[in-house]
Amino acid sequence: MNIPESNLPRVVIIGGGFAGINLAKSLANKNIQVVLIDKHNYHTFQPLLYQVSSSGLEPDSIAYPLRKIIKKHKTSFFRLAEVEQILPEKKQVLTSIGHIAYDYLVIATGTKTNYFGNKAIESNSMPMKTVPQALNIRSLILQNFEKAAIANSEKEREAFLNFVIVGAGPTGVELAGAISELKNNILPRDYHDLNPSDMHIHLLEGANRVLPPMSAHASKKSEQFLKALGVQVHCNTFVKDYDGLTVTTNSDLVMQSETLIWAAGVTGAPIKGLHADALIDKADRYQVNEFNQVNGYDNIFAIGDIALMASEDYERGHPQVAQPAIQQGQLLGKNLLKLINNKPIKPFVYNDKGSMATIGRNKAVVDLKSYKFGGFFAWFIWMFIHLMSLVGFRNRVIVLFNWTYNYINFDKAARLIIRPFKK
Repeated sequence: MNIPESNLPRVVIIGGGFAGINLAKSLANKNIQVVLIDKHNYHTFQPLLYQVSSSGLEPDSIAYPLRKIIKKHKTSFFRLAEVEQILPEKKQVLTSIGHIAYDYLVIATGTKTNYFGNKAIESNSMPMKTVPQALNIRSLILQNFEKAAIANSEKEREAFLNFVIVGAGPTGVELAGAISELKNNILPRDYHDLNPSDMHIHLLEGANRVLPPMSAHASKKSEQFLKALGVQVHCNTFVKDYDGLTVTTNSDLVMQSETLIWAAGVTGAPIKGLHADALIDKADRYQVNEFNQVNGYDNIFAIGDIALMASEDYERGHPQVAQPAIQQGQLLGKNLLKLINNKPIKPFVYNDKGSMATIGRNKAVVDLKSYKFGGFFAWFIWMFIHLMSLVGFRNRVIVLFNWTYNYINFDKAARLIIRPFKK
């Protein structure tokens, strides 16, 4: 892998998500060698992937080069590779470009889409976990508009203009709101030969309410916002099968749709090589202690979504969102420096800063410890926090410009089919 030999202890970080980059930043220019490995050469700001999918933003405004993040870190290195296996006995990591030894290993591989074993849905639905997947959804949505305009029958047109989103967590709710804005603002403007009332957005949720992780207040407000935008919400509804056209559910609901977007859950993305007790099978997440050490290993750590740290307050681990990953990455950096200097390390205590979701223009919900509110003020807070959380000043400027332009003109300027999608 051509990493310089050094007398400094080496920390290998697998994954350039929120956890990985915050750990790398906390170890910048310290007496330690850092090697960051990722299969992409960029960090993705996943909370805004849905805006790429719905033509609100271009992907370069939510992605940031990993090498640029560490360019001023004199003892930090990045390698573009896919990790294949961990060899804990040899203290090595095998990758697609070779192997590398480590003194400390940190696994920050995040999650992948969970299809719950349904192969038909896995083959025919659209996931949204990466930038390429978001671009696929954008292309498919726009291609369906074009095909609907030349459809020979109402039944065929119906399938192109029916959009089914499975999973009413923050991702599903935000995507449903964004697609409804395409229906209300873009379709009448760009497609004069299509009737916007023929376009339907269905949001399916297995629980008895939308936004199950958030408060009942946030759930109720979100459902009101969604219905005001024309989204059809179906709770207590599971998808049993999808063949690329027909959506079959556990109820009597059967729909024809060329687009089914799967936002119904995630599972961990572990790496083979560690012993069986390190992994919690059902969640595919590494079991870690309060210091993020993987069960059974002193020098192997897991942080972010891939780590499951059970506690009295979080029996099933911390929520798989950005804040726990950021906080774990920052603390682990400090703890690794203390370990190297034989000093006592601090346990992780999650500082819950609240949760939020946006449902379109002027509509959002925010859950804080003491306050719960929704509407324009919540939407403004959501925008500000997401804007400031983006990596890189350029990205913040581009996103702010796009949001301002979209708000003034009721427009989504990124509606381009750059790379046509084929099922």
